[in-house]
Amino acid sequence: MTRVKKGVNALKRRRNILKQVKGYRFGRSTKERAAKDAILHAGRSAFGDRRKKKRNFRKLFTVRINAEARINGISYSKLIGALKKSKIDLNRKVLSEIAEMNPESFKRILTKTAK
Repeated sequence: MTRVKKGVNALKRRRNILKQVKGYRFGRSTKERAAKDAILHAGRSAFGDRRKKKRNFRKLFTVRINAEARINGISYSKLIGALKKSKIDLNRKVLSEIAEMNPESFKRILTKTAK
């Protein structure tokens, strides 16, 4: 069997790894092993934080809706319950945008739920 030299492939892999860690500090940006570890760690954090972002935004929507609802004299939980009973299918993202940008429309939604 002939001998296979991996110089080209190894160099390509090394270049790819070091390209990904450009801007990292200390040995993580120059040393292959430290760079590989840094990439794995960063990837794990990025994956988790993409999921965490969704959680954080839902909390933000809840806070915005609650603030506007309290101004109009109703609690968040009662508002959501009333929306479900009156079959108004607005998600929390849309409701929070309405509450923030257009309080008059939010009041109209509240009056429809009170019926």
